[in-house]
Order: sequence, then C-alpha cells, then structure tokens
Amino acid sequence: MTVSTGERRVLERRLPDEQATMRLGEDIAMALRAGDVIALTGDLGAGKTTLSRALIRAMADDALLEVPSPTFTLVQSYDTRVPIHHFDLYRLASANELDELGLDEMLGTGAALIEWPDRAGDRLPADTISLEIEHLDDGRLARLSGFGPAFERIARSLAMRDFLATAGWGEASRRHFTGDASARSYETVRLAGEARVLMNSPRLVLGPPVRDGKPYAVIAHTAQSVAAFVAIDRALAEGGVSVPEIFAEDLDRGFLLIGHLGDGNFLGPHGEPVAERYAAAAKVLAAMHGRPWQERLEAAPGVVHEVPPFDRDALMIEVDLLVDWYVPYATGKPASDALRAGYKAAWNAVFDRLDSVEKSLVLRDFHSPNIIWRGDRKGHDRLGVIDFQDALIGPSAYDVASLAMDARVTVPPEIEATTVAAYVAARKQAGAFDEAAFAEAYAIMAAQRNSKILGIFVRLNERDGKPAYLKHLPRISDYLRRALAHPALAALRDFYVRNGLIGDAG
Repeated sequence: MTVSTGERRVLERRLPDEQATMRLGEDIAMALRAGDVIALTGDLGAGKTTLSRALIRAMADDALLEVPSPTFTLVQSYDTRVPIHHFDLYRLASANELDELGLDEMLGTGAALIEWPDRAGDRLPADTISLEIEHLDDGRLARLSGFGPAFERIARSLAMRDFLATAGWGEASRRHFTGDASARSYETVRLAGEARVLMNSPRLVLGPPVRDGKPYAVIAHTAQSVAAFVAIDRALAEGGVSVPEIFAEDLDRGFLLIGHLGDGNFLGPHGEPVAERYAAAAKVLAAMHGRPWQERLEAAPGVVHEVPPFDRDALMIEVDLLVDWYVPYATGKPASDALRAGYKAAWNAVFDRLDSVEKSLVLRDFHSPNIIWRGDRKGHDRLGVIDFQDALIGPSAYDVASLAMDARVTVPPEIEATTVAAYVAARKQAGAFDEAAFAEAYAIMAAQRNSKILGIFVRLNERDGKPAYLKHLPRISDYLRRALAHPALAALRDFYVRNGLIGDAG
C-alpha cells in the first residue's frame, strides 16, 4: 500500500508474523547503498530487533551472524557488502555526540540503521528513511516514509517481493548475487531448498543526445527493456545454448525470476584462465555462428524484439569512447579536432572491410564474468551463458575476440591462440569456412572492442565513481596492441602509435 504525503511518500506493509518482519528486513537490505540512513522507531516488542537482525544478516549473507544490541556501545559496525552501522541513541546525552561517533564519516562508505533517532535532533540527513513499526491486531504494521533515490530503491525492492509472491516465491530468502556496470542487479532467492535468480532490470535511462539528436544508448543499440533479455534467452535456448529458464516475468517493471545455472567459476581457482574451458566456450560460439538466427524475436504475445544490427554508427560511437574519455585521461587534455578527424577516417577505412564478413547473432559480452562452468555436464551444456540482452546481428568474429581477449582476466597469447584455433577447427569441421577472412575480421573486431573498453573503463571511473576498473587498462592496452599487429590493420596501427594512443611495442 502506498500513501502520498506531499513530497514524502509513505509505504505500508502488514507483517502478520515474525517471518514477515524478517523478510522486510531482507527487502530493505537488498536496496541499501552507502550514505543511506534508516531511522527505526516502534514500541517495545514491535519487532525492531527482529527486523534489525534480519537486515544485517542479509547484508552479511550470514544467517547465523551474532547481532548484539548496540544499547551500551551506541554503535555496532559490520563489514558487509555495504558496511552497515547499527546505532542505538537511547543513551545519547546530546545530538552533538554524533560527531564523536563518526556518523558522517561512516556514511561516506556505508549505511546506517538508527534506533531512537529522535535523540539525534536535526543532525540526520534530510533524506533519512523513517521506518515505524506498530502493533496491529495480531500482527504488526510497518510504515516507511521518505523521498529521493534511497526511498525509491527500497520501494522497488518491496515491489520485487510482491513480484515473487505472484510467482509463488513470496516467502523466499533474498541475497545479493551480483551487479554489473549497468543499473541491472541480480539476487539469489531460495525457497524449500531450491535456488533461483531474481533479476532486476529497470528500463534504461537513455541520457542526453550526443550525436544527431540521439542518446548514446540508442546509437549503440543498448537494450532498453528486459523484453530483449527474454526474447534472446528463448532464441538461444531453442538454438541449443544453456541459458537460464524463465519462470516468471514482469516486462513492464523489469523483473524476472529465472533459473540458477550454478556457481561454477569459468576461471581457475586463482582467477587464471583455463585453456580447456576457453576452447570449450569457443566451440559454443562456433555452433552458434554455424546456424541462422531470426532478427524478429517474440518476448511475449504481442511483444516483439527486433535484434538491432551492429551497424557503422554503433561501431563508430563505441570506438569514439577512446577519444572521448581515454585520451583526456592519458594525456591530461581533450582530444584535438585534428586527432578526432584522423581517428574517424582511419576507422572508417577499416570498417569498410566488414561489409562482406560473416554476420551472426553477437552476444556482445561473451567473456568470463558471463560464463558459468558446469564441469559435471557434457558437451556445450557445460557452459551456462548469461547477460546477453544487448545482442546484435553483426560480425561473428566479435564474440570470439570478446572471449579470447577477456577484458577481466589476462589471457596470455598462447591461450588466445588455442581459443581461436578451437573455434576455427569447429567451424571447419561443420562446413566451408574462410579462415583468412575470419582472421582479418577477428583483428578488426578485437581492435574495435578494446578501443571501446579503454574508454568505458575510464568513463566508469570518472563519471560513475568506479575506480576499480582502472586496474584493467594495462591489459586492455596490451590486447589492443595484439589486435593491431595484423597486417590488414597496419595503417590503423601507425595512426595509434603516431598519436600516442598505444606504445610502439615493436
């Protein structure tokens, strides 16, 4: 139930028993980010302790975590996915003591759950979320009120619980699974010993126009709704690729309940590439590229997803990320008009060569984070594939380059070579295959992808505040040098070296 009170919004949830109170704690935990503050109030026995423990245990992914009352210590801190600081201000002598407790510093990296928030006076942030629990008949009523991004995240998390309920999974436990560089997130939900994945994929925010009156996402053909995932998932399943089964869907709100493909890491025990697994993944691609794919795919009755083309506009706006973001980062100044003009001309000359190359369904991010190794299975079923909603119809060599030059892990030249060789051998075994044309297309798409990624990783740092991606830049630069070593890219390589876009490694 949602009640409007001016600028603040109010959400009410009936809690018939202790389990429902614990589930509300989980729901809030799934939405929390650094800087969020929850002000918790309620009478004695209303369920504040039950909710607090469930919230903190969900953040820690530890159902047995000891969560003592902070009554005497005033604050208990937990090193969870997002650090959570549990305050009890009953013994606070003055609101000024919050400075001594370090609330502001804690909110820089974590979230706060505060009991007896009235003792803080006006010292809490304006966007603090109020959570009041009161007795109601034989149960409880929880009332959340607030405004801003934190409140909207919690409201969406509660909507996800409602979605689970419509799918018969309303009593499932929820735990953070993974997120990616986009707004999508995933949770593991468990009920009666079975695990599934709850996918949260809000409609894409397009952003401002960047070229010809169009936003970047439109030009690059980024999927705008979860319908793309559903359509591609069903097509891949029919094509023999192991993808998650879809059990329930809400296309309007962007919620899916899908199968859990397992926890098997595609990489080795120390995060290293395993040659045999990369070769197996290459054979999955070979099987995909050896069959035709429809460009109009049904996501639901009356909902058709048109698989976009990996056209020149998309190719170019992606490589432009290098001059838009990486060049200023690496040189300390924006790319000059002369550099941009020469860069565009050099790439257009290369893209001309793609007109006649083989086209197929391109998953776009076919690399280790999106491949699940299932060694107890056989054949292609050993590899579960996820995160393919941005698929296009384009040069099939692109996905091979995405795999063999894995952006998140250092693939040495010898494993890159065996991965590509496994793909080529499988294609040849299935029928006629132009290996020389593929090798040239592979080099072009590898250079295009790694140029794009250099820009994306810098953008993630500077625009989105995610500096962890910068550690990958040396690897991506090395991949780019490898790709540009192909004789067909000699002119493009000379341009990169001449303008300091890569070092001349010989």
